[in-house]
Amino acid sequence: MTAPAALAVEHVDVHGEDVAYRRGGDGPVVVLLHGIAGSSDTWIPVMELLRRDYTVLAPDFLGHGASGKPAGDYSLGNQASGVRDLLHLLGIERATVVGQSFGGGVAMQFAYQFPEWCERLVLVDAGGLGREVSWLLRLAVLPGAEYVLPAVFPGLVRPWGDAVSRVLADHGVRNAAALEVWRAYRSLTDPPSRRAFVRTMRAVIDPGGQSVSAVNRLYLAAGMPTLIVWGENDRIIPVSHAYRARDAIPGSQLQIMPGAGHFPHAEDPTRFAAILGDFIRTTAPSALTPEEIRELLRRKPPVEDG
Repeated sequence: MTAPAALAVEHVDVHGEDVAYRRGGDGPVVVLLHGIAGSSDTWIPVMELLRRDYTVLAPDFLGHGASGKPAGDYSLGNQASGVRDLLHLLGIERATVVGQSFGGGVAMQFAYQFPEWCERLVLVDAGGLGREVSWLLRLAVLPGAEYVLPAVFPGLVRPWGDAVSRVLADHGVRNAAALEVWRAYRSLTDPPSRRAFVRTMRAVIDPGGQSVSAVNRLYLAAGMPTLIVWGENDRIIPVSHAYRARDAIPGSQLQIMPGAGHFPHAEDPTRFAAILGDFIRTTAPSALTPEEIRELLRRKPPVEDG
């Protein structure tokens, strides 16, 4: 989908690195965080629907999309700090933070590190909730993967795939999940993006599965309105993780989207925007402070990560 002029990519310098983002609308701020090998493009249909009532902001993480791709730190914590710094530079003090897949892991880390900045937390087929993950992603972190990936993602397929996508779109054929997969594949035909992808994957996944988990810290979100949205047919991160998060976060809401896979926001943006909009309208922004987080830490021990 081509973005309207109102959602065109903008750029800002953050600590000497170029960070790209899309922004539009007016009202309470909603930050939308994409997954690994993704970009703000994935949120365009949802942004179009939400910008009637909200200020929508979708950054490209470092190493992704139109942002810089330095040989640096691609951990969840560093990406969360980058989101905080971007909000600061844009004059945004608080926001509802929505994260899909890897972006869900960043969103949880953001809410944990900077609770005073986070009004609500929304997890969409989020990573960081258990070991299980698609075996294809595990292959990408095996030793020597960086030497094999250039053969798997050759640049010569890019124009061919783009041409096929345009023809299908011209004939009214649109498969949102397939489009998201193609966007990810296409990004990995670019060597700098591919190197950043490997670094990002190794920060959160090992050959046995997801290596970073937020499960033993989810109780800290007890005072923060939290929505969990999952595609019932997700083949990348199982829907059982959605129920695990729901059970671990007191007061959280769970919405399973029938027929959707790993990209429910892209597969059914109208339904997703309605769910998100209703959640925002019917919940009050969190007022958690660092002091209250410290109190939670003192009085409730972490649950075991299972």
